[in-house]
Amino acid sequence: MRQNLGRSTRSIYLGLACLSLTLHLLLAFFCLSVLQTACVLPTSSSSSKPRTDTQGHQFVVRSSSSSAASSSHKLPTSPQIDEHHKLNSNMLHHRGRLSLNESTERKQKLILKVKGHSKLEALFKHPLYNLPYPEPQEDDWLLRVKTNEEVRDTSEEDEWEDDLNNDSKWQSASEEEGYDKITWTSDVDTHPPWLRFHLGITRWELYNRKDPILGHLTHYLATQRILGADFERHNAEISAFHLDRLLGFNRIPPVVGRLINITTEIREVTSDHRLSRTFFTSPVGNVCFYGQCEYYCSTEHPVCGQPHALEVSLAAMLPDLSLAPRRSWRSPWRRSYSRTKLAKWEKDPTYCDTVKQTPPYSHGTRLVDLIDMAILDFLMSNMDRHHYETFEKFGNETFLLHLDNGRGFGRHSQDEPSILAPLQQCCRIRRSTLLRLRLLTRPGFRLSDVMRESLAQDPLAGVAPLLSEPHLSALDRRLATILQVVQTCQDQHSDVMYNDLEGYD
Repeated sequence: MRQNLGRSTRSIYLGLACLSLTLHLLLAFFCLSVLQTACVLPTSSSSSKPRTDTQGHQFVVRSSSSSAASSSHKLPTSPQIDEHHKLNSNMLHHRGRLSLNESTERKQKLILKVKGHSKLEALFKHPLYNLPYPEPQEDDWLLRVKTNEEVRDTSEEDEWEDDLNNDSKWQSASEEEGYDKITWTSDVDTHPPWLRFHLGITRWELYNRKDPILGHLTHYLATQRILGADFERHNAEISAFHLDRLLGFNRIPPVVGRLINITTEIREVTSDHRLSRTFFTSPVGNVCFYGQCEYYCSTEHPVCGQPHALEVSLAAMLPDLSLAPRRSWRSPWRRSYSRTKLAKWEKDPTYCDTVKQTPPYSHGTRLVDLIDMAILDFLMSNMDRHHYETFEKFGNETFLLHLDNGRGFGRHSQDEPSILAPLQQCCRIRRSTLLRLRLLTRPGFRLSDVMRESLAQDPLAGVAPLLSEPHLSALDRRLATILQVVQTCQDQHSDVMYNDLEGYD
């Protein structure tokens, strides 16, 4: 009996051991399958997680030839850049996948583009985006190339004349460390793209959207060596450029996104010793730096790779100040940045009456130019516009440069009505601006749709969307707010419209 009981006990123990082993094997297989699924690398833009906000600080980088601009309809890329984008997508394995709903939503909103219908192309073909400017006269160009006759009148007449007759190459005299020697001939078509961009700046706009050279400039920004870095929201700078272009302003220097190796393209090549000293490796193995600047440059606010890959934006340089001086103006609607002391415009609803009587706002287009800028800032929720710049050569008869847009596109859920104070208090708007704003509310040209399509042309779009869907929806909501403010002004005043389209009806 005892022997039978022992055998029965051993059988029970053996059965329990087998059951335990089976359960452990099942658990091991389950964990292995989960880990394999989690480690799948993204292979296309649809498998990258979209940015839900733009709070992270990145930096703007400028190349040795860092100049570019937009093309007439799209920002072209070369096959080499396309291949680079595929590699970039594989490098950012730290990003998760799009949810099924988000992926489906993106596909649905891009389906018209797949079928061959481009809202962006249709927008840029509209007459409001093809208004003729007066034929530029000599004083309407920011820079120009001297003619042969002017060159002969210089003190080095013989030397220059020989160069021109022999069509020999001119060489940059800059020997500064880190800069490539640049050569070009007397033929304007052989000038480097950044120079041709500078030579295309006029009294009315920073670049011509239809200029065929602009595709080459975009390629320059996406491929040239990096010489300097600063903190900015990289996707805010990129998005601001596209939004400015969609509004028909053409006043933001072209910006392109790029995925770089923070070690090989910055740390190992920089000649800035102050920057070099700020590099460190984070506890999780990411290469980081915090740079030298007035704000945020500390170990508490570093820029970090993943572990080396980093998304950045590259902005086109403007002509050197020695060639094209710029003047900085304090905005009449600048913020006090004080919790206890309000600015005059925040206390006095009739504040604009004083502004209208004060030069340079008392004549010309300066006031409506400032209101254009306020509309741009409201759409991207940029509250940091305390100064603006103009080219000195053109005096008061010129456009405003929409620079430094890294604080835009912060909270998509919150609108800041105080940014529209210039429009609300002055009740003045350019007619062409108003008509384009109304056009961008139509289903065939909806602002969120053309913005999504425009941003999709940027190199970084292959990694993840530059703006999340809530940010794109916010553009439509804020646009409706702007038009409501204009309507309120028109109900109360008879001189709201500044007619810059006289003769174009």
